[in-house]
Amino acid sequence: MPLLVAACVVLGLLIGSFLNVVIWRVPRGESVVSPPSACPACGRPIRPRDNVPVLSWLLLRGRCRDCGSPISARYPLVEAGTAALFGATAAWIGWQWHLPAFLYLAAAAIALALIDLDVQRLPDSIVLPSYFVGGVLLAGASLLDGNPDQILRAAIGMAALYALYFVLALVYPGGMGFGDVKLAGVLGMYLAWLGWAELVVGAFLAFLLGGVVGGALMAVNRAGRKTRIPFGPFMLLGAYLGMVLGRPIADWYLNLIGL
Repeated sequence: MPLLVAACVVLGLLIGSFLNVVIWRVPRGESVVSPPSACPACGRPIRPRDNVPVLSWLLLRGRCRDCGSPISARYPLVEAGTAALFGATAAWIGWQWHLPAFLYLAAAAIALALIDLDVQRLPDSIVLPSYFVGGVLLAGASLLDGNPDQILRAAIGMAALYALYFVLALVYPGGMGFGDVKLAGVLGMYLAWLGWAELVVGAFLAFLLGGVVGGALMAVNRAGRKTRIPFGPFMLLGAYLGMVLGRPIADWYLNLIGL
């Protein structure tokens, strides 16, 4: 297990470096493949030795080697955060066939959350492929583990959460975008693959977290009733909490009401 976690942390650092490119370029409609990364201030290409995740930023003291312009601390934070999430995912799942599916979700979640915070949009170029990639990886894991019933449950969860968000978007279009609707299907697939308790708790926690944070922002006059607050990060955080804590929370609630 320690070897697996360490390997996933290193992989997370590398993926996090790529996610910085995705987070910056995808909302602008730019290619994530070319041109090579360059300093936004002077335009000079970043040297390979200055592109080592986290370490290069520390050695350069957060400044461009050529022009000395500041480099946002967000870059190493995304790299370190991705590494931490990859390591935590590996420690949670272990040597299981579904680990690749959840590592993929971790990478997509970081990119989508930060893009949504930046531009209040969940790009189709990330969300829509997640149906295919996540679906194939989860289905493959189910078949290899001899649990094909998980595939049907994941499909039902995907359709159910998509339908719920679709109705909410129609009823209250100002508060729910169709990017959220599309993301809901992906999260429903992952949550239901784990179990019904994870699906229900994960879906509920997204609205609970969004309501608490929105209410807090209104209380300190940082937002009004018509202020648009990105909901994608709450959906993703709620889903992750549902994945890890869904079963214990459901069991606690059922015991509380005597069922």
